[in-house]
Amino acid sequence: MPVKRTSERDIFDMSTIIAVGNGAIFFLLVFVGILLALDNWDLHIFGSVASWQVCVPVLVALFAENAVKIWALKTFRQKIACYVFDTLCLVALTIFTDGQLISSLYIVILSEFYLRQEKMGISTIMGAASLVIFLVARAVAGFVSGVSIQLTGLITGAFNDLLLMTMHFLVFNFAIQIYRKNKELKLALKELQTNSEKLRAAYEELGESNEKLRVAYGHLQEVTALEERQRIAKDIHDTAGHSITTIVMQTEAAKLAIDSDPAEAKRRISAANLQAKNALEELRESVHLLSGNAEKLTLKESLLAIIHESTDGTGIVIRADIEDLELCDAKRRFLRNTLKEGISNGLRHGNATAFYFELKQDGEKISFLLSDNGKGMKLTKLKEGFGLRGMSARAEALGGSVRFETEEDEGFEIHITLPQDGIRNLK
Repeated sequence: MPVKRTSERDIFDMSTIIAVGNGAIFFLLVFVGILLALDNWDLHIFGSVASWQVCVPVLVALFAENAVKIWALKTFRQKIACYVFDTLCLVALTIFTDGQLISSLYIVILSEFYLRQEKMGISTIMGAASLVIFLVARAVAGFVSGVSIQLTGLITGAFNDLLLMTMHFLVFNFAIQIYRKNKELKLALKELQTNSEKLRAAYEELGESNEKLRVAYGHLQEVTALEERQRIAKDIHDTAGHSITTIVMQTEAAKLAIDSDPAEAKRRISAANLQAKNALEELRESVHLLSGNAEKLTLKESLLAIIHESTDGTGIVIRADIEDLELCDAKRRFLRNTLKEGISNGLRHGNATAFYFELKQDGEKISFLLSDNGKGMKLTKLKEGFGLRGMSARAEALGGSVRFETEEDEGFEIHITLPQDGIRNLK
């Protein structure tokens, strides 16, 4: 990924800077050390001890130790002993020299320490400690030389060295910190650019996905509409077709009985008339569904309309107790068609003159009851014809069940139970 390559390049740049810086620092350390030794070559300490006899071994040890520290040791914990050794060497050189160039040696060794620190706080502590150590070493050097130095005089005498070490600390550390922050900002900018590209790509991909979803949704609507038309066509074939067949049979029976049994002929004609109304209503409803015009009536209003149409001009009586429930379209159609078919069957087969209809919510279920006062039959002789079989099949498809109860001269009852899923009681 682009971000990873950028990060690796930044790390490589910083490593290169540290490696080059360490090489330069070691070169300066050797150079300043040689100048220090030459500058103090003729100096004698304690009267007879030549300065170079102490300085040269200490400087050689300091060079060797710094070579190991710079190129062999990697972690700060590994270098702690080296920094202690550096301090001891610097104190010894401060005591056994005339003090010239010694601050430069401090600066060179501190540069290696500052270069590797990522936090300014640690470098600040080390810089402050170095200033204190330098002053203490100068005080010890004065004491060894037999010179009494007051604190004010000590600071005044070392003022230039202290100022040089302080300026080195500020300039060197701030330069390193600025470089690091600049690298961090560049890396953050690269990551931001990469993330922006990813977001743009994700946005474009989302747009493509939305377009695919829109197309898929359009196909789904077409498939759903086709399935709905096929279902409506099946309903027309199963219900309206059956009703028209029944009308033809009723009118044929009425024509045969009109001379011998006028009352029976009249009953047959009334039943055929009701069946024709139901068939017409079913055809109207199917046309509305095919045209996409949803029915405006509530379920209760549509059931009451069926009852009024059934009682108008037929002489039958229908009492009803209907709760106004909100159902899906499939359940609404099933309940309306079942009510029509139940009333029509009661008139045709049971010679019923009165009905009781009830629709209510019963816990998590919907309860449907249609009872008539027809002649009924023994339950053992009940054979489900086309209408009753279709009624049972549609109820099962909706997750419900149908139960029929009848006895001779006790009428006929249809009990339907449907699940309450997705239904809200509007009472």
